[in-house]
Amino acid sequence: MTSEKTLRAALVGTGSVANSHARAVAAYPRAELVAVADLSLEKAQEFAGRYDIAAAYGDLEEMLAAEHPDVVLICTPPAPHRAQSLAAFAAEAHVIVEKPPAPSLDELDEMRAGALAADRQLAVVFQQRTGTAAAHVRGLLQSGALGRPLVAVCQTLWFRGADYFAVPWRGKWETEGGGTTLGHGIHQIDLLAHLLGDWSSVQGRLWRLDRETETEDVSTATIVFEQGVVAQVVTSAVSPRETSSIRIDTQKATITVDHVYGHGHENWRITPAPGFEAEAEGWVFPDAEERSDHEPLLRDVFDALLDGGSLPSTADAPSRSLEIVAGIYASAAADGAVITPELLAAHPTHRAGFASPVADLRR
Repeated sequence: MTSEKTLRAALVGTGSVANSHARAVAAYPRAELVAVADLSLEKAQEFAGRYDIAAAYGDLEEMLAAEHPDVVLICTPPAPHRAQSLAAFAAEAHVIVEKPPAPSLDELDEMRAGALAADRQLAVVFQQRTGTAAAHVRGLLQSGALGRPLVAVCQTLWFRGADYFAVPWRGKWETEGGGTTLGHGIHQIDLLAHLLGDWSSVQGRLWRLDRETETEDVSTATIVFEQGVVAQVVTSAVSPRETSSIRIDTQKATITVDHVYGHGHENWRITPAPGFEAEAEGWVFPDAEERSDHEPLLRDVFDALLDGGSLPSTADAPSRSLEIVAGIYASAAADGAVITPELLAAHPTHRAGFASPVADLRR
């Protein structure tokens, strides 16, 4: 039973994703967005006016001291996430942070330790885990109804032109933390891991094919999951016909989801293997549909905060997909060597940052 308390939410960062957070808070009856902060006070004031937020600040610390929020929504680029999260925990607030949660595993470790010390929750926004279709497929896979999963393909083929990378902090290891693998592909990689579980090895390569960046604009990788699934992963920022897709072949069926930035039932398909057509009647998606979005994710996190329970599966495991991404970068730095969780846990360089050699194939 959810408590009668109303969560006081505060938001930091007013870029495009902050709009999704503001709408999600507005849709939740037991939360109120009471303040917004941005390095530009003018932008914070404009955002506050757009969503009827009472207070706007040009400094996060000032907002925390004045407003005492229950939860802070962090919608800034990755570089300041650690400092902003630790400040929120020190102010006794929970944190919901946009992906990627941090530009390094070490910084994410500090954020998780800060949450534990403050007895607060750290939730990461990977909204593609949400929706009734993803929940249904995850349930089928975990129950064994589709047999053992065997092979998977995960593609994030997006297009980001020169104007996108003209933003000063983008395309640089120091300020963005990584390239398209960290900034874009992590969404689909996270959904893949949400469906298949923990990983056992990663091999990866980084490529610069067309864009003026320090980081990669394409990456390729092989991920092996603990249950024995082999996945091929391609992430691109140079693909004009955009798609975000996952295919998982199991002993009894092929699961596919093809979308770009969000999915509903129409984006998913389960195709039975020959001889298993009759079983497919038990695999149909539920009649009630909810699309993937920030709204169900924040709703379920807010419910957990109000109930004092554990975070939902749509917002837990904050390090899993970041570890896979770190493994891709670490492998690329070692000319495609196999990276395991054990190697990554004590890695001499890639826990502190993801800067890696990129093969430049531009003409």
